[in-house]
Amino acid sequence: IDETGIDPGRLEIEITESALMENLDSTVRHLAAFQAIGVRLAIDDIGTGHSSLANLKRLSVDMLKIDRTFIRDLEVDADDAAITRAIIQIGLSLDLTVVAEGVETPGQVEFLRKHQCQQAQGYLYSKALSAEALKDWIRNGCATAQVSRSSVNRVLVH
Repeated sequence: IDETGIDPGRLEIEITESALMENLDSTVRHLAAFQAIGVRLAIDDIGTGHSSLANLKRLSVDMLKIDRTFIRDLEVDADDAAITRAIIQIGLSLDLTVVAEGVETPGQVEFLRKHQCQQAQGYLYSKALSAEALKDWIRNGCATAQVSRSSVNRVLVH
C-alpha cells in the first residue's frame, strides 16, 4: 500500500474459512490491522470449513462468499438451497455483502435475486479474465451483467 499509493478501500482480502482456523488468534489480529486502514475482508468458501458462527462475529468481516458447491445444485437439491438461503440471511442480518460463487445458470441467478444475495460471480457472466481482457469485456457491453463501479472485478446480480 505504501509502495503503490493504492487506496486501501479498493483492496479486498479473501481468506478461506479453513485458513482462518489454522491460527485464529494471529489471523484475527492481522486481519484487524488491515481492516483498520480500510481494507475490506471477505470469508471465502463459507460453509465448507470448520469455523463457527462465533468466529464470524469475532472476525468482523465485510463479505461472505458462498462456495460454489452449494450454488451448483441449488435448483434441484433442497439441502443446497436451504444452506444457501441460510448463509444469505446470516449475511444480510449482519449487514455483510453476500457473494455467490460459481453461478452458471439463469435459474441460479433468479434464486439468488429472490433471496436477496447482492452479488454473484461465475461462468454465466464470464470466465476469469486478465486485466486487459476485462477492459475489452466492459467496452463490448458485457451484455449479460452489470459491472459494479466500486469493484471492477465483481459482477452484480441485480
